[in-house]
Amino acid sequence: MNLGMLSGSYWKWEMYMNWISRTSLLLLLSLNLAFSFSVSAGKLETPLPAPEFSQTDADSWLNSAPLSLRELRGKVIMLDFWTFDCWNCYRSFPWMRQLEQALADEAFTVIGIHTPEFAHERVRANVEAKIDEFELHHPVMMDNQFIYWQMMGNKYWPTFYLIDKQGKVRSIYIGETHVGSAQARAIEGDIRELLRE
Repeated sequence: MNLGMLSGSYWKWEMYMNWISRTSLLLLLSLNLAFSFSVSAGKLETPLPAPEFSQTDADSWLNSAPLSLRELRGKVIMLDFWTFDCWNCYRSFPWMRQLEQALADEAFTVIGIHTPEFAHERVRANVEAKIDEFELHHPVMMDNQFIYWQMMGNKYWPTFYLIDKQGKVRSIYIGETHVGSAQARAIEGDIRELLRE
């Protein structure tokens, strides 16, 4: 048998196995993602205490001095985990700005948690420029080391956590959200319910 034929057959076999492996991996990831979305979105059956913000230095906060959940007690809070190169994140900002305007006279605030995916998203000046570009006026905590991301057990950008007036996580919503969408209506409904408590 010719050695060239053997190496050619091996190469085809290896390509076939790589294709099978990649296809299987994509299928598993898709199933995991679908399962995660169906399990973790919406109201929690059992409220969980929200961990205190991980960053306390002024350099890690934008649009605000450092905040604590303790000092925000009595307000309903929506945490927004985002990163500025995430399309799904910045496509949600028009809805979020409208929500903030609609609830401007209520005991409600949004806190952005900027957790970067790429190195250039860790640079404060870059985050500041994007906050200006996206016209975000709420406080933003930079979570460059993924500390708060891990404390919250977060997995996706964007994810919205609703925290009640006593500091407990009551709802979790995942994914791009638009004005008038089913998810936008569900989030606002949950917020208004928490404001009445």
